[in-house]
Amino acid sequence: MSRPRLLDLFCRAGGASAGYHAAGFDVTGVDIDPQPHYPFPFIQADALTVDLSGYDVVTASPPCQKFCRATPRARRANHQDLLGPTRLRLREAVARGEIWGYVIENVPGAPMQDPITICGETLRLGVQRHRLFESNLDLHGTPCHHDRGVPAVPVYGRPRWQTSPVHTEVARQAMGIDWMPWSDLTQAIPPAYTAWIGVQLIGHARQQVTQAARRCVTQASRTETSRTFEPQTSPDDATGELDGHALTGCVTTRTCRCGAPLHRPATGRWPRHCSHACRQAAYRERTKGTAA
Repeated sequence: MSRPRLLDLFCRAGGASAGYHAAGFDVTGVDIDPQPHYPFPFIQADALTVDLSGYDVVTASPPCQKFCRATPRARRANHQDLLGPTRLRLREAVARGEIWGYVIENVPGAPMQDPITICGETLRLGVQRHRLFESNLDLHGTPCHHDRGVPAVPVYGRPRWQTSPVHTEVARQAMGIDWMPWSDLTQAIPPAYTAWIGVQLIGHARQQVTQAARRCVTQASRTETSRTFEPQTSPDDATGELDGHALTGCVTTRTCRCGAPLHRPATGRWPRHCSHACRQAAYRERTKGTAA
C-alpha cells in the first residue's frame, strides 16, 4: 500500500506533522503565516478555504488561545474561535467523500466533542502537555502516568518582559523536537503524540483498502454474472456501485493482444486469447528465430 496523504491545517513549525510522517503518511502543511522551519511540503493559505482534494486525512490544530487556561479570562474574547468552523468544514468533507478521516487537536478546556487525551509523561517525554484529539474515527488516547520522579519541563509562552528559565535545547529534548526555536516550541505538539494517533490512522487506512478490495471482487463477480445471464444489463448499471471507490489494479475487463475483448466464464480463469488463430499467432511470435 502506498503512503496515504495527510493535510495538516494550522501546522506552524510542524511538530504534529512530524509525528504523522513517522507513522507512515505523506504530509503537507498549511498555515496562513510563513513557516520557515516547517520540514515538509508547505502551502501558505487559509485553513478554512484551502483545497482539501487529493488527501485521505486532514488534521487541524486551530489556535487555542481562546480556550487556554493561561489566557486571562478578560482577554479570551479577543481571540477568534476557529475550532467550530474547522470541525464543520472537516465533517462536511467526510460527508461528501472528499476525505475519509479527520483529527482536530486542542487544549483541555476547549469545547471538543468526545475527545481522547494524550499525556506526554505517559509517552516518556519530559513534558506533560495534555492535549485533546477529536476525530470521526475510533481513536484511543493514553492514561496519565506522572511518575517520572522529576518535574515536567515547563515549555510554554511567557510575557515578553520575562525570560524563560528553560534553555531551548532542554525544551527541545523534553518535547522530542530538534529543529524549532523557542517561540515555536511553546506552541508545538510533540511528534510522539501524533505518531501515537498516526499509527491508529494507518490501521484505518488499511481497512479502507481492504473494504475497497472486497467491493471490487464482489462487483467483478456481479459483472460476470450479469454478462452470462443478463446480457441486456448496461456496463454502467453493472459497475455504478464502484464509482469513486475502485482500487488501482482491480480488473473487471481484459482484452486480447489483438484488442478484442475477452470474456471470462462464470467459473474459471480469464482466457489469454480471443480465438485459436490469435493463440497460434502469439505462439509463432514467441518461437520465431528459435528453431534450429
